[in-house]
Amino acid sequence: MSRERARRRAERAAAASSRAAAAAARSAAAARRRRRRERRRAAVRAALPWAPGQRWSRRTRAQRAAVAGAVLGVLLVTALMTSSWTAVVAVGLAALLVTPALVTLFLDRSSR
Repeated sequence: MSRERARRRAERAAAASSRAAAAAARSAAAARRRRRRERRRAAVRAALPWAPGQRWSRRTRAQRAAVAGAVLGVLLVTALMTSSWTAVVAVGLAALLVTPALVTLFLDRSSR
């Protein structure tokens, strides 16, 4: 009787160790997949010029619309006030170059 019990105990121990080994292998595979996914995500984020989902995080829709309207207004006033296309293009380029600085100056986070 004790030999039978010892044999069953050994079988249970072997089954438990094989289950533990299988669980450890599954855990290691999941960790490898997680690390690979994180590396891939980091590479994609490094390649993008903005963070996904964060492209317009600093400005509200109304602020962006106001900036676009102001730039278009400057272009329209310039086109109506001058007869030269050279002046219109020059003022338009200047407005496009100055806009980021003005937006940061006037519509920064402290103004929300």
